[in-house]
Amino acid sequence: MDLNVHISLRWFCHFDDDNYVNVKRLLEVLSDYSPQEEWYLGKPSIRTPLEILNREPKPHNKQNISFWFATGGAGFCLSRALALKMMPIASGGRFMGIGEKIRLPDDVTMGYIIEYLLKKPLTVVDQFHSHLEPMKFIHQDTFQEQITFSYSKYSKDEMNVVRIDGFDTRIDPTR
Repeated sequence: MDLNVHISLRWFCHFDDDNYVNVKRLLEVLSDYSPQEEWYLGKPSIRTPLEILNREPKPHNKQNISFWFATGGAGFCLSRALALKMMPIASGGRFMGIGEKIRLPDDVTMGYIIEYLLKKPLTVVDQFHSHLEPMKFIHQDTFQEQITFSYSKYSKDEMNVVRIDGFDTRIDPTR
């Protein structure tokens, strides 16, 4: 994540390559937030904050720390102001170093930096949807209000996908 290259942009959004992104709705939602303020927008995939062992090198520092993170499987967005605040901590390869230190994936590392190190809370946006939630409960009449959809397989015979009337799953089983 090279934040130095794009400091003139207003928002930085991450979506996994298997996400469907409703760009029109994303832009509508982002317009409700000022990029000049620090915003971390997304949706967690767990019910409680993540708790990890504090790996700071201080002697006898073994307490656990907890923080929320927006799952990359649903996508998340950072305002320009927050990205600029992250630069001293995360730019120049430091992001990867932090991820290696806490031994967790990129979306969790992002939450660790923003929520734990910078003390900026996640703002939950319910219209982000990851493959870790049941897609069948998202009603077709609300699709235009949603920002992202993902999918996964529950089993050999059951896919976790949105239900679309009249859609032939033989053509594209992931919709």
